[in-house]
Amino acid sequence: MFSESVSEEALRQDFETLTVSKRLVRSVSQKLRKKNHRGEGGEEDKVRGVSLKCLTLYGRGGGCKVGADTGEELGDPSYRRRSSASEEGKVYKSICGIEDNNFDCFSYGVREKFWKKNNRKDLDLEESVRNSRMHIFLPDDILEMCLVRLPLTSLMNARLVCKKWRHLTTTPQFLQMRREGSCQKPWLFLFGAVKDGYCSGEIHALDVSQDQWHRISADILRGRFMFSVASMQDDIYIVGGCSSLTNFGRVDRSSFKTHKGVLVFSPLTKSWRKASSMKFARSMPILGISEVCSDFSVIQSHQNRHDRQFPRSRVGGVSDVYEDPHRLSLRRQYRNAFDENGPSLLPNRRSYKFIRQRSEQANMKGCKRFVLIAVGGLGSWDEPLNSGEIYDSLSNKWTEIQKLPIDFGVVCAGVVCNGMFYVCSENDKLAGYDIERGFWIGIQTSAFPPHVHEYYPKLVSCNGSLFLLSVSWCEGDGQIGRRNKAVRKLWELDLMYLTWTEVSVHPDAPMDWNPVFVADRNIIFGVEMFKIFGQVLDFFTVCDVSDVEMNWSHISRNHMAHELDASSCMTKTMAVLHL
Repeated sequence: MFSESVSEEALRQDFETLTVSKRLVRSVSQKLRKKNHRGEGGEEDKVRGVSLKCLTLYGRGGGCKVGADTGEELGDPSYRRRSSASEEGKVYKSICGIEDNNFDCFSYGVREKFWKKNNRKDLDLEESVRNSRMHIFLPDDILEMCLVRLPLTSLMNARLVCKKWRHLTTTPQFLQMRREGSCQKPWLFLFGAVKDGYCSGEIHALDVSQDQWHRISADILRGRFMFSVASMQDDIYIVGGCSSLTNFGRVDRSSFKTHKGVLVFSPLTKSWRKASSMKFARSMPILGISEVCSDFSVIQSHQNRHDRQFPRSRVGGVSDVYEDPHRLSLRRQYRNAFDENGPSLLPNRRSYKFIRQRSEQANMKGCKRFVLIAVGGLGSWDEPLNSGEIYDSLSNKWTEIQKLPIDFGVVCAGVVCNGMFYVCSENDKLAGYDIERGFWIGIQTSAFPPHVHEYYPKLVSCNGSLFLLSVSWCEGDGQIGRRNKAVRKLWELDLMYLTWTEVSVHPDAPMDWNPVFVADRNIIFGVEMFKIFGQVLDFFTVCDVSDVEMNWSHISRNHMAHELDASSCMTKTMAVLHL
């Protein structure tokens, strides 16, 4: 009897201890609902393997059923007893609505104890995972090797990831690695776009490998037109140009200002900087750019020779002989340089050309220094110029060079080939400026390629060869007839025997009066824009000179010019870079 009373008393106490009042369950359930609405309950706890959405009151003896994992972790000795007892329960009465098979409910105080013990581990785990996602533990040299192989568009997107990647991809070391790598692709940059009569300043860039156009905003060029561009390494140099004084931003030459400033654009970093200004303001100057050896001296090569002109003009009735009698023999030699019936300097040029070329190849391997030459163009009063100047990248200074002879004519094209800056004039004359020695040389070739006078010839240089593009008639003696058809032909100059040879014919009709042709490595790129039937069309073509047939192919048609004005056909200019 005594033992039975004791057991009944113990059961009664256990029942009173384990019984949870309905009011307490309701309050806890409401708190859990609020917590679920705040997003702090169900989803996070499901990740941890815990469900706090339901508190269940058993019909038999009240009590609280906690899952196997909970009882074991809390070290509850009565876990197995209560678990087996709960299996005998009849029907669960759910208070919260949705019932969980793993954890049905928590008694008062057990939830907080369980949450604190397990949440500490989960928080530490989540923190470590978050840190591992935010920081990629790669050495900088490995990361550089990965980023340097990205295409240019992907590289620009990678710079938006974090400041570290942006800094890492703009260092001189990274740019040098990319410049020397094999993942570079050709990009064409078209300048001089005009929209609604205004110089928008936009740069249209074409990824040749992907055939995708990109727009680059360049507010610094807004309002400037009729400038020239040249590319070297990863930079593009914008030289000279004009801007309207009365209607800023419009292509208006009634009242304009001619610039002598030089801007430098780096597509890899999308940065702009100013270089030293020219000594004379020029619009549409003819540019030539070339690498030079590190011991190259601009002062010795050019400044001491800038007053040598052939032939020199008489000023104020004073003869050149009495002005400088010690240069009489040299002046006699220059006097007949551009005389078609007289002797030329070609034998002397042939004698030293190939010897100097071999010495240049030995010194140009690790060379990063270059010179930029600007010749001709239009001056501040819209007058044609025959003067020239050279820019040294090491000293960041411009120096005047020897002027072209007066009877040479207006320079219409120029390019650097094998250390010589070749220029041709509207009078079908060809001259070369020896960059190392610092003076002009008249070049007498075989019969100059015939061309229609309205279309000026263009010079390009590829793989150490000099090419000329000219428009001529296929049939007849230059007279327009029914059978005559104008075509653009590609000519190559034999630098040894100085003879022109036709090597290719452009497939498109020469509709553009001012086409632009640039060359890089063994590829010639050309762009033609013209207005027909009220719409501006554009054609981009390429020619691989390493190919035996030298055929032309189209890489882009009518993707960009339909938004531009017809004046863009005259103001456009182009540069090519491998990025």
